Amino acid sequence: MGRAGQRTASTAAAFAAAALLAAGCTSGPADSEEPGDGASSPAPIASSPADPSPSDTGPDDGGSDDGTDGTPEPAASATEAASGPPFPANTRPDTAEPTGEGETFLSVTDVRVAGHDRYDRVVFDLDGKGSGQPGWRVEYVDQATDDGSGHAVEVDGDAILRVSLSGTAIPTDSGVKGFTGERIEPEDTDSVDEIVYRYWFEGYTTAFLGVDEGERPFRVFLLENPTRVVVDVQH
Repeated sequence: MGRAGQRTASTAAAFAAAALLAAGCTSGPADSEEPGDGASSPAPIASSPADPSPSDTGPDDGGSDDGTDGTPEPAASATEAASGPPFPANTRPDTAEPTGEGETFLSVTDVRVAGHDRYDRVVFDLDGKGSGQPGWRVEYVDQATDDGSGHAVEVDGDAILRVSLSGTAIPTDSGVKGFTGERIEPEDTDSVDEIVYRYWFEGYTTAFLGVDEGERPFRVFLLENPTRVVVDVQH
């Protein structure tokens, strides 16, 4: 081979070496964020955000009494969509003990009701003094009667669900204005025909829910900030 051929071969080899060096410089590591020329592992798919837990800062009902969407103000609506415990497979009583006895004084300030796809919701708003929480006993009864006197109370419905909130106080002790309503006849509910609110008696506040077509499963749970006791009656 002549000198020209040698020079041509040397030049070709130099170009080949330079090409290899350039390729090595542009190839990133396997976990590089930049896409490579070859096949690479697919990027992980971001999962959807977890469903939020029930809000402790106010009703997370997804709407207000006027049917609007968005985040309502605390205690602004009875249609709170906060998820509670599962509905039981029976209609047995549901109970919870109050806390802060002797240091907490709460009164019912409002009673609200609204219909949902699978249940009707009744919300008891409470306010007052102390950091304790109310308790309850919710159960079906054969007849609605007032505590103390035993007088019969008329309630529309095929079954009567008695709601007794414990750990409550009269407004003069709680320092708030108590609920003054008596009968609530909702128009957009399927299970609850009527709510008859009674009064406070010896630490208990009582209301009766008239339930359509007999006893239906129900659930009871507490929401805080502000304090609310929620009673859901399944359709």
